[in-house]
Amino acid sequence: MALESHIAELRDRHKTLEDAIEAEIHHPSSDDLHIAELKKQRLRLKEEIERLSGERSAA
Repeated sequence: MALESHIAELRDRHKTLEDAIEAEIHHPSSDDLHIAELKKQRLRLKEEIERLSGERSAA
């Protein structure tokens, strides 16, 4: 069950980053480098979620 809660936490963090990216994009003085960094973090989380979900399925 610890794996399930960890995946849920990662999904929450992914959603938070998604919201931050959306807010930053619509901000008048948005910083492209900051947006790119947020997107990289979001991608790393997505990859981790997929990896863990695959492990869960294999178990």
